[in-house]
Amino acid sequence: MYPPPHAYAAVPAPAPKPPRRWWQHPALIITALVVLPPAGIALAWTSQWERTQKILATVLSGIWFLIPLLSDSPKEVEGRPQATAAASASPTPSTSPSPTQTAAPTPSAEPLMPSAVGWPYAQAEKTVEELIDGEVKALSAYADVTLPTDHGTWLVCFQDVVAGTRLAPQSAAPAVHLVAPGTGCPAAPGTDLRPKPAAPSAAPTTAPTTAPAPDEDETGGGGGGNVSYKNCTAVKAAGAAPIRRGDPGYARHLDRDGDGVGCES
Repeated sequence: MYPPPHAYAAVPAPAPKPPRRWWQHPALIITALVVLPPAGIALAWTSQWERTQKILATVLSGIWFLIPLLSDSPKEVEGRPQATAAASASPTPSTSPSPTQTAAPTPSAEPLMPSAVGWPYAQAEKTVEELIDGEVKALSAYADVTLPTDHGTWLVCFQDVVAGTRLAPQSAAPAVHLVAPGTGCPAAPGTDLRPKPAAPSAAPTTAPTTAPAPDEDETGGGGGGNVSYKNCTAVKAAGAAPIRRGDPGYARHLDRDGDGVGCES
């Protein structure tokens, strides 16, 4: 008897494996599984490993990747013993209350009073009011000169608060003494611009020499002295309008209608 034909048939050889690429190198895949698990798992499934090896590498790498995510953060671990110690420590009752220390208030920077001498009142008023958020008191530098309502162009001769003095927000309003433009400052505030005539002295024992009286049309009949005005503009700037016959500085050229009152309008 002859053996069956298939008994002598040749066993087919296994198919050759495709060439291994550089990203299929086992050392590279293992390193990726440890350092960057998602990339390592992807490389493992493209390698020439057996299916069982691929599954095992995927499971181990996934566990390695999830361990840091599931563990407590360092801040929680550091804060947990302190919280436990604080909870376990029992408060010790104090026999006497400790005094509460109140912090001293920090002094705020206060503005300094500027030197406003020579400034127009409007400029001095604006500057000082911006510093202290208050008012500035305006006074006439001459006792016999009335301060007009509109005195913004009048010049500052004196200031009650010395320049460089700190100004508190709620401090009293500083005062300034003003003169009209073109009028000189007095030696001190409160001086008369037109000094009053001196009282007559006692009659001399000898008869005085009679001097000729000045022309009334030129001097105004008792005015003048050392005060004179060029025109009505100067009279109004000095606050002396209207000027009457007998007032210091009265002159005929100021009284055009000759009624004894000059610079009426």
